[in-house]
Amino acid sequence: MEDQANILARAASDADDRLLTAEEPLASLQLRCGGELPGTIAPPELRELVRKARRYGFKLARAVCAQDGTDTVTAWVEVEPLSDGQGCELRVLSWHSAPTPIEEPAAAESRRLLTNRHLAELSAQLDAGQRLLAVSCNSAELAEIAQAMEAGLGRLWTDFLPLEDVSHQQPLHWRLLDGARVLVLGSERTWRVALIPYMQPGFDPAGFELLLLSDEPAPQEAPPPAAATVTYNCRSLVGQDLAPVLKQPIARIIANAETIRTRLAGPLPDAYSDYAGEIASAGKLLLELLDDMADLEVVESEGFSTAPDRIDLSEVARQAAGILGVRAREKRIVLEPPQPSEHLHAVAEFRRVLQVLLNLIGNAIRYSPEDSHVWIRLEDAGDRARVIVADQGAGISAEQQAVMFEKYERLGRSGDGGTGLGLYISRRLATAMGGSLSVDSAPGQGARFILEVPADLDA
Repeated sequence: MEDQANILARAASDADDRLLTAEEPLASLQLRCGGELPGTIAPPELRELVRKARRYGFKLARAVCAQDGTDTVTAWVEVEPLSDGQGCELRVLSWHSAPTPIEEPAAAESRRLLTNRHLAELSAQLDAGQRLLAVSCNSAELAEIAQAMEAGLGRLWTDFLPLEDVSHQQPLHWRLLDGARVLVLGSERTWRVALIPYMQPGFDPAGFELLLLSDEPAPQEAPPPAAATVTYNCRSLVGQDLAPVLKQPIARIIANAETIRTRLAGPLPDAYSDYAGEIASAGKLLLELLDDMADLEVVESEGFSTAPDRIDLSEVARQAAGILGVRAREKRIVLEPPQPSEHLHAVAEFRRVLQVLLNLIGNAIRYSPEDSHVWIRLEDAGDRARVIVADQGAGISAEQQAVMFEKYERLGRSGDGGTGLGLYISRRLATAMGGSLSVDSAPGQGARFILEVPADLDA
């Protein structure tokens, strides 16, 4: 027989997991967590426990946690479904409340940046002068502005996203622009930007990541007319048809999973947080695969060519190192780009060289051990200009080198987040620019990837 003296509070829910009645202190917790009485159960863990008990049809009991703004509550709750299946009876057997620990500022800032990255509908890479280097967009609403920014690489980002109520001439200090509201032509939503610097303590930023965010939901997009589906022979199937449709929902899945993983929606057991992290990782891999498949279509299309220009490979290498500097520091890898005093002029497309170097440096960071070095070196070879990315990884055997530039080749690796297309695309880009991409390595001796493009002999 149930010991009535051990029950601190009783409550009842209906078939829709709405809390119909509740005794104190559960009633107050429901209200402090933003719920109503009667109303949908507000504490996430309690709502999930009730949902499972009702769905499975048998009694469940476990500890649940909730945050009501100032305190963290831990309670042992029994949930027993009613015989008619139309609701549950809840019994609270223990209750402990303690002040919520104050989060460290660095951890809070890291979580804010992580959330912003996954909520952003457009992102861009900027150089130290806040000029555009690359643009990525997953919103049909922003497709036109993204195309304009893509065509205007090298210009200030504020040329395309003017600041609201700011008359000062650019470039303003980046700290004044972080969080600033901007105007987006053709959009009725309000927008703001987040600027994330690539920097080391004591140095000026080497570049920036720009995120475009809106606190208002995106408008529902109307499906394309039926006639638009018969033109695949004239279009890029992935890049123009599939990627724009899939990127936004996948990005939302990632954002929601990261919100759950970082417990922004409330306390959560570690196991559920880990599940959410796995969902976010899988979503990121899907986005990476979409980007790679779109690039694959481009480089394999008939008549593909690049737009050669006179560039400084030293500048491109430093930009790539600045973009990936945070990732390197997370693994305690020392990334050594060319010095500002070094110059090596070449004839190639800036954006494509940057894309290749980001892939090579990213791979070096991914497959190098912690507390190691990755070097980016320049080499003048007469009518050829070379950028060499060298690491202290495990090295690559001759057999692996023979196949590593093939499509979908991952050298037997699994679970590392790669798609097996990066090196294949990079070599195709190098060839299209009149150059080459090769590797020099041996097991246990690290790897040297060599990007070679035509030198600018008139510089």
